[in-house]
Amino acid sequence: MRLGVRDVASQFGVSEKVVLRWVDEDGLPVSRVDGQYRFSPTALFEWATARGMKIPPALFREPENGDREVLPNLVEALRAGGVVEAVPGADKRAVLASLIGHLKLPRGVDRDGLLQIIMAREQLGSTGIGEGIAIPHVRNPIVLRVPKPMIILGLLQRPIEFGAVDGRPVHSLFLVITPTTRSHLHILSRLGYILQDAGIRKLLADRSSAERILEAMGDVESRIPSAGETG
Repeated sequence: MRLGVRDVASQFGVSEKVVLRWVDEDGLPVSRVDGQYRFSPTALFEWATARGMKIPPALFREPENGDREVLPNLVEALRAGGVVEAVPGADKRAVLASLIGHLKLPRGVDRDGLLQIIMAREQLGSTGIGEGIAIPHVRNPIVLRVPKPMIILGLLQRPIEFGAVDGRPVHSLFLVITPTTRSHLHILSRLGYILQDAGIRKLLADRSSAERILEAMGDVESRIPSAGETG
């Protein structure tokens, strides 16, 4: 799915002129298709979260078009991935390697290769979104061939430098693993929306229990507007 200028303007509640200004002055990634601007949803998500912008919950919602893929809610994906406390490591590569070691991946998935893909993505720009939180992920989820989306939450043993947009060290990592582009966008949009909640961010900073974090995230997710709703 690629979005046009009008789509982006509508979702963010701004004029098309503002979107064009974002492209010209603020580095909003864009490509041209048949002379028209087209925006990658993943790149748009990354650009917006890096600037602390609110992510519309329906930003990446696509029409079904006969697609019967069942998309999990965020807490289901977190329970599938798990929560790992006191993740060791003094730098980005070390903590990511440790977290990937905990992933419940199918036999044959190359964990070292996955680490290289994640690190290559980080070279393009940090996935640290601010306030001690990062969302490392790949841009091409289908290469992973996992059966269902999962998120593994790593609460680090000690905060580390992550190149986050606000310059603060990161204490919590949400590593996103998905099998399809559609599920990838679904999970990213929900995660970006939920992490805007100040209460969730405080629970993460305070190293609250895994069950308390999941319960709070589930509560916020339950209030995400459904299709056709606003706000």
